[in-house]
Amino acid sequence: MAQSPALPILLVLLGPTGVGKTELSLRLAEEYGCPVLNADSRQIYRDLPIGTAAPTADEQARVRHYFVGTHALTQDYNAGLFERDALAVLTDLCNPVSETRQTRHRDDRPIALLSGGAMLYIDAVCNGLDDIPTVPEQVRARVQDGYRRGGLPWLQEQVQTLDPAYWLQVDRNNPQRLMHCIEVCLLSGGTYSELRTASRRTRPFRILKVGLTRPREELYERINRRCDLMMERGLLREAEQAFRRFEGQPLPNSLRTVAYNEIYRWYKGEWTVQQALDMIKQNSRHYAKRQLTWWRRDNTIHWLDAKQDYETQLDTIAHLLRDAGGMQ
Repeated sequence: MAQSPALPILLVLLGPTGVGKTELSLRLAEEYGCPVLNADSRQIYRDLPIGTAAPTADEQARVRHYFVGTHALTQDYNAGLFERDALAVLTDLCNPVSETRQTRHRDDRPIALLSGGAMLYIDAVCNGLDDIPTVPEQVRARVQDGYRRGGLPWLQEQVQTLDPAYWLQVDRNNPQRLMHCIEVCLLSGGTYSELRTASRRTRPFRILKVGLTRPREELYERINRRCDLMMERGLLREAEQAFRRFEGQPLPNSLRTVAYNEIYRWYKGEWTVQQALDMIKQNSRHYAKRQLTWWRRDNTIHWLDAKQDYETQLDTIAHLLRDAGGMQ
């Protein structure tokens, strides 16, 4: 009896902001002849390369990247859309007759690489999103009115009270995610977290998750240095140019994120540059902590020491890929 063909492998490289995923993702893509599917909820937008630490032109010239600088700042994008779009790309890449497919895996099995730090985006591709109920307009209006009256602190207080588990994971400076959590809690009478525990979707590929980690103090120091470097590269100018496009109107969701939230306070004359920079560093460190909290619940992740040399990391991942390929 003929054996069924082996499933393609999706290699997921994840880790907190600033840990050092970019260079390893490039080396993996070069090693296995595959592109990088970028799992970052802000690098997908154009005109924000500095503040989002998007892959540079030179890095993108080394290997093909998907989902980098593909959307305008005014376009709404979310994990559900990423799930749809990423699965479409993966279907093409894993097609044996696809012109875009490239692989040098030893059994000629297609390998795709998903790399990034957006927890929901990675979960959406690997597991699928849960079926969250549609929020009626009256509930949405109630939450939006609370936001208008109390601002971001009101949203944060509500989420912390209504759903403490989600509070430990959510980007606390993203009002859209905070409002959605509150809406679902008010509608369901339960918590948003409970509704996000649906069964995993079946995917037509094997998934191997590899995480990069560093000691906390070292990670935080790297984050601080990266924030300084962003400022040196022109983050203020980049943010100003974006803000001016929306003068007199609410900022789009694309700009309601770490770095741009803080610089907007400077832009409006509320903070000094140093205050903004200090808060960018603090909120970036807090985000890294939430990322690690999120991934600690996933016992399928194989963690690597980011301080290891690349040869050792690549060798370890090669062994993990062979083990993943051997499972039937």
